Formats: sequence, C-alpha cells, structure tokens
Amino acid sequence: MGRRKKEEMEPIEVRSAPGATAEARENELIALAYDLAEQRLLNGTATSQEVVHFLKMGSMRQREELEKLKKENELLVAKTEAIHSSTANESAYLEVIAALRSYQPTQDDSEDEYDDPYLY
Repeated sequence: MGRRKKEEMEPIEVRSAPGATAEARENELIALAYDLAEQRLLNGTATSQEVVHFLKMGSMRQREELEKLKKENELLVAKTEAIHSSTANESAYLEVIAALRSYQPTQDDSEDEYDDPYLY
C-alpha cells in the first residue's frame, strides 16, 4: 500500500480538564490515541504498523486469548475466595474443638465419683 501525501488532519477537540486520577488520565489519552488512529485509518494516512495492530486486535486468535485471560482471572478469584473460606472454616473448627474440650470431665471430676463412699 503506497503512502499518500499527508493531508491536513482535522483539529482534535481539546478537553478542558484532565482526569482527576492517573487511571482517568490514562483512559483519556488512550481514547485520544484511538481517535487519532481512527482518523488516520479513514484518511488513508495510517502506517502499516497501525493497520496491522488493528487487524490483530480483530482476529479470532486475539479474542480467544482475551477470553482465556478472563477465565484465568476468574479462576484466580475463585482460588482466593477458597483460601479465605478455608481459613474461616479452620478458625471455626478450632472454636468447636475448644468448646468440645470444655465438656470433657477433668481428672478431678472422675476421681470424685470413685471417692464417694456411698457408691460401693
């Protein structure tokens, strides 16, 4: 694909205030970059790297990789929840064991039964 003579691009809207957080600012810059890439694709002035980038983004392989990443993230969340749940269960089991131990007779209690002269 031959390069066309660069045409004058339409001026981009200047936004009044940048994002309040770093993440918001990053999202604004990403949106501007996509707008510029779109404009260059429409004008026919996009570089081959830009064209290839968007072709890859739309490929089936890329979609499958994104789906795989989503599933891996869900698995990590489930594993984290399982760890937290097992920790909570462990503490509950320890409480139950402590409560059951409080019901066991002590050695003093069992000896008192046999020391009672009226039992024989």
